[in-house]
Amino acid sequence: MVSQIFAIVIFVLMFALIIMDKIPRHWVTLGCGLATIIIVFAICTRSPNAIVETLNIKSIFTTEFWHTSGKGSESSSGINWATIIFIAGMMVMVEGMAKAGFFRWLCLTIAKAVKYKVMPILVTFMIMSAVLSMFIDSITVILFLAAVTVELSQLLKFSPVPMVLAEIFCANLGGSATMCGDPPNIIIGTALGYSFADFLTNTGLVAGIALIAIIIFFFFAFKKELTANKDEKIDPSTFPNPGDAIENKKDFIVSTIIFIIAIVLLVTHAQTGLTVAFIGVAIALITLITSFKHIGVILKKVDYKTLLFFVGLFVVVGGVEQTGVLEMIASFIEKVCGGNVFAMVLIIMWISAIASAFVDNIPFAATMVPVIKSLAATTAGAQLPVLAYALSVGTDIGGSATPIGASANVVGTSVISKAGHPVGWGKYCKTAIPATAIVIIIAMIVIKLRYF
Repeated sequence: MVSQIFAIVIFVLMFALIIMDKIPRHWVTLGCGLATIIIVFAICTRSPNAIVETLNIKSIFTTEFWHTSGKGSESSSGINWATIIFIAGMMVMVEGMAKAGFFRWLCLTIAKAVKYKVMPILVTFMIMSAVLSMFIDSITVILFLAAVTVELSQLLKFSPVPMVLAEIFCANLGGSATMCGDPPNIIIGTALGYSFADFLTNTGLVAGIALIAIIIFFFFAFKKELTANKDEKIDPSTFPNPGDAIENKKDFIVSTIIFIIAIVLLVTHAQTGLTVAFIGVAIALITLITSFKHIGVILKKVDYKTLLFFVGLFVVVGGVEQTGVLEMIASFIEKVCGGNVFAMVLIIMWISAIASAFVDNIPFAATMVPVIKSLAATTAGAQLPVLAYALSVGTDIGGSATPIGASANVVGTSVISKAGHPVGWGKYCKTAIPATAIVIIIAMIVIKLRYF
C-alpha cells in the first residue's frame, strides 16, 4: 500500500511539473524516475527484480529485440528501448534530409505546382503535412513547413497563422495513421507488437476519412481570412526557386533514397521480421555512413533531451505498473462500463483526447498501454487491438485541441510567433477544438461500424 502511494505521488508530481513547464521536461522525468527506483523499489518494495524489470536492459541483448518471427510484444514492462532506439534512428535520418534541403525543396515545389495560389497552397500543404507525418516525426514536418509558409506569406501577402494552424492539425492527424507517425503510436505499437500495416488499416482508415472532412472544414473556416488581400499586386520574380533549396545534389539524392528505404522497411517489417529497433539503427548507420563529412553536425542536432525524457518517463510508468496501480485503474474502468465493451472504447478514446489536450500525450499513452492490456485480459469481449486503436486516436488527435497538447503545436506556434504573428489560446482553440471533435466523432462511427 505504501509503495502504491509513493508511486502515485511521484507520477502525479511528474505530470504537474511537465504541465508547469518551469523545469526542462527531461530533467523532470529523469528525476522522478530516479525517485521511483530509490523510494518505490529500493526502500518500499525492496525488490531488486522490479528494478531490473523496469530498466529492461536485458531485452536489448535478445534476438527477439532485433528480429522476430512471430507477432508479439517487442518490449515488456519498464523502459521501452525499441521506441527510444527507433526515434533516435529516425532523428538522425531527418537531420540528414534537412541538411540536404529535402523539406524546403518539397514545399517550394508544391507551391510552384499550384502556381502560388493561396487556397490551393492551403489544401496541398495540409495534405503534405498529413502524408509526411505518417513517416516522419510531426515536429520536424511542422518546423520546416511552418518556416516555408511564413516565407510564402510574405511574398503572397497573406497571414501565415491560419495556414500553419491547419498544417499542425493535419500533422497530428497524419501521425495517427501509422505506427511510426507519432510517438504515442510508436509506444503502443512496440509494446503490443503491432505492425505498420496494422495501424495503417485501422487508425489509417479513420485518419483518411477524417482528413477529407478536415480539409473541407479548414477551407471554409479560413477562406475569408486567407483571401483578404487577394487584390494586392504580387511580383512573380520574387518567388523562390525550389532548386535553390538543394545545396548539394548528391546529398539530396542520397537522402531521398534513404527515406524511401526507411518507408519500405517500415511497411514490410511484419513480413521481414525486422523490428523497429533494427530499422532505426540501420537507417541511422546508413545516414551517417553516406553523410560522413557531416556526421558531427547531424549528431549534434539530434534531440537527446527527448530521448532522455522517454527513459525517465518509462521508469515512472514502470513504478505505477509494478505496484499494481494501473490494474486498479483498469478495474475501475471495467466497473464503470459494466461489461459494455463499446462504452469502454468510448471512455478510453474521450479520456485520452481530453487529457492529451492539456498534458503531453506521450506520458499519457505510456501510462495507458498496460491499463488497456489489463482491460483486454479481464473483460469478456474486449479486444486489445480495438482498445489500442481507440487509445491511439484519442491521444494523437486530442493533442491537437490546444497549443500545448502536442509538441508539434508548440513548435508551429513558436515559428509564426517569431515571425511576428503571435497566436493566443483563443485564436488557436477557435478552430482546433471543433476540428478535434469532428475527428473523434468520425472515429467513434468508424469503430462502431467496423468492430461492433
